[in-house]
Amino acid sequence: MSDDLSATDNFVLTHTMLRIKDPARSLEFYQQVLGFRLVSRLDFEEARFSLYFLQPRGHSDSADGTLSQTFSRMGLLELTHNWGSEDDDSEMHSGNTAPKGFGHICLAVPDIAAACARFEEMGVQFQKRLGEGGMKEIAFILDPDGYWIEIVQPSLMDGLLAQFKA
Repeated sequence: MSDDLSATDNFVLTHTMLRIKDPARSLEFYQQVLGFRLVSRLDFEEARFSLYFLQPRGHSDSADGTLSQTFSRMGLLELTHNWGSEDDDSEMHSGNTAPKGFGHICLAVPDIAAACARFEEMGVQFQKRLGEGGMKEIAFILDPDGYWIEIVQPSLMDGLLAQFKA
């Protein structure tokens, strides 16, 4: 194996995908609660699924909706809806119960207390409220399918985690 990693210099992590049951419910949550904007929607009629690519408003630049931008832009969230799943009794698995796997996505906010107060006003379900548990400076909210979303304020992270940095 080579120690030369220069071949990976232009590799970009573009998106994370979550499966969803109800696109209307999930899109409302990510757009209205978290302020994401829909960049692209792809419908695969024969395979009976749709992809929704969302970008947080906090990005300094915006994807323009072209497929080239969609698949090269950093930090997008892909929501995948398998048609008909909204009508069955299956549940999405967050990965935080057995068998454990996927854990959460994370959203940085400039003022975590204000963000959490807004989530509270909007009736967002919390997994862990600000001030609870061992890490009192972070919160976890749940999306409509039960996926965990960590909420952090970057300016608080040194005080919370610096002692653990290797």
